[in-house]
Amino acid sequence: MKELNLQIKNMVCPRCIKVVRDELRVLGAEVLQVEMGQARIRCIPSEIQISSISEILEKQGFELLEDENDMFLEKIRINLISYLTHIENNKEYESLSLYMSTKTGKNYCSISRHFSKYTNKTIEKHLIHLKIERVKELLEYNELTLSQIALKLRYNNVHYLSFQFKKVTGQSVTEYKKGNTKRRSWDKL
Repeated sequence: MKELNLQIKNMVCPRCIKVVRDELRVLGAEVLQVEMGQARIRCIPSEIQISSISEILEKQGFELLEDENDMFLEKIRINLISYLTHIENNKEYESLSLYMSTKTGKNYCSISRHFSKYTNKTIEKHLIHLKIERVKELLEYNELTLSQIALKLRYNNVHYLSFQFKKVTGQSVTEYKKGNTKRRSWDKL
């Protein structure tokens, strides 16, 4: 049996982990570990081809990565999602630059340059989009006020959150809440 480490694009939540694990099992792989952006499996090479893995993952909206640049970009994206969870769940503030440097083992300037070079946007702008997607999610749950959401996501005040929301989505929070369809787009980030 051969052990494979798979790098996977577009995993953004625990549900993605479950889907990837289930799909790999359907193929007959022994799933050793699945976490955001990667999976480790054991399989008999003659029974499971990389092309089969790639095909089944693509049907679920994921992509198998082989290029080093793509893998590093995905690692940055996953760590940005992790940072968002971190700031929501921890009272102590940790700067984005320190968090990313610690998680990737690289200098923040080089991480930032790399991300900008291959995505044509800054890490900070990407984080803002992630935050707005999280705001949408929290609004859909309808359990927190906008002020509570602002506090939870470390906005200085609700007005700044509202300003960023409108700038990113083109709608005010009120317009978004009144809309017939809620449009979240984690997978487009």
